[in-house]
Amino acid sequence: MYAAYNLIEKLMTNVRTLNILGAFALSVADDLQGAVVQANDYNTSASAALITLNAHPGETIDLLSKVLELSHSGTVRLVDRLESDGLVERRRGSDGRSAALFVTAKGEQQVRDMLTRREEALREILGALSVQEQTQLTILLEKLLSGLTRSCEHARNICRFCDESVCSNTGNCPVARAVIW
Repeated sequence: MYAAYNLIEKLMTNVRTLNILGAFALSVADDLQGAVVQANDYNTSASAALITLNAHPGETIDLLSKVLELSHSGTVRLVDRLESDGLVERRRGSDGRSAALFVTAKGEQQVRDMLTRREEALREILGALSVQEQTQLTILLEKLLSGLTRSCEHARNICRFCDESVCSNTGNCPVARAVIW
């Protein structure tokens, strides 16, 4: 009887952990999206496009559409808007047929503002944990992110709101380690 009770308790704990993780993930996503959008009054796709293009200058519309999980035509319209607002510019692509996308100086300022607000929101969330707990959480998050990453495109999608310079400066990005860029 005790073994059965113990098993039921473990299963319920697992379901509870899943539930808590889901609520936490959604809350963090909402806070991050709110912070990023508040920094520039653009939607999340436009914000992610700017952050992505800033980290990966010369990106094509085709690859950007995959990273953002938007249709090609939707991405073209998005880039048109960012270009008309002076945040992105098109240049001739390496193959002569495609356009290479670059963030302008005005766009770079928008990215800095978005990443600053993102960092502030995350600092507020982590403020509930001690330094030791944050270190433990980092280890667990690295393991989870490595396990989540399915492909190079998926890795880029995961990092679409990241300040990639933080991990690339240390060479210690769990998402990049999970795939061969």
